[in-house]
Amino acid sequence: MSVSMSNFLLILSLLAVICEEIVAHCINCGGLYFFEFTSCSAFLLSLLILFVYCTDVYETLGEEKVQRGNFWAMLAIGGFFLIASIVLAVTSSGSAAESAAYVFGFLASIAFLAEFIIECFHSRKQNIDERTENPGNPQSATENQPLNKQS
Repeated sequence: MSVSMSNFLLILSLLAVICEEIVAHCINCGGLYFFEFTSCSAFLLSLLILFVYCTDVYETLGEEKVQRGNFWAMLAIGGFFLIASIVLAVTSSGSAAESAAYVFGFLASIAFLAEFIIECFHSRKQNIDERTENPGNPQSATENQPLNKQS
């Protein structure tokens, strides 16, 4: 994941948190509280991911571990953000702040899930490229020739 994409996800998560915090009162607050928890968690996890990519922690943990963790975090955050946005949209009282919150929630969930899909294609392409560069068992190798070669 690039730092610019991480910044974009961070901004969308922050906008969702800010819009949710502006809501003065709610009729059915369960959806708003769930959205609040999810959007704050997404913001903090995005901030953590950006921190990991911008510090020495990235090299300490190893590139593969960080990318694998980021891969599954994007799926989890995007899925929960989508569910929370749907719940807030269904239970909202129709105020402008609630509407803005779930719109930014939908945008953020789409961005998180898009990042997950991009990472899927990137890892699949990388696996295909590795297989074509280093075939496991070439036919011209001497190991594949019969021991008792008859002419």
